[in-house]
Amino acid sequence: MSGTPSGFRGRVTSRDGTSIAYERYGEGPPVVLVSGALGTAAGERALAGPLARRFSVVAYDRRGRGGSGDTGPYAVEREIEDLAAVVGESGSGTALHGTGTGGTLALAAVAAGLSAGPVSVY
Repeated sequence: MSGTPSGFRGRVTSRDGTSIAYERYGEGPPVVLVSGALGTAAGERALAGPLARRFSVVAYDRRGRGGSGDTGPYAVEREIEDLAAVVGESGSGTALHGTGTGGTLALAAVAAGLSAGPVSVY
């Protein structure tokens, strides 16, 4: 797959009612890409393209970024709830891949009890 992948754009609602935007590419076992501090789903397209050959890849706009809403005050727990909503939409056994602070968020979410498949961090 070359260039920008085409995918499905959708939204999920986090526990506190915040709307979280996401993009989905490909078919197969689910994997959620968790971007760094200022990242959005658009920034994950370069990785989503190749992965979409074998996986159902979901990249999302973290709270307060891109097409996602933001309900204050900020708390890591709200971001964990956002990730949980995206994982819930993605399906059972969803793998996580986090880059930068997204990796820290993925690890914190699993440590807080988020049920996920394999987790990778870069």
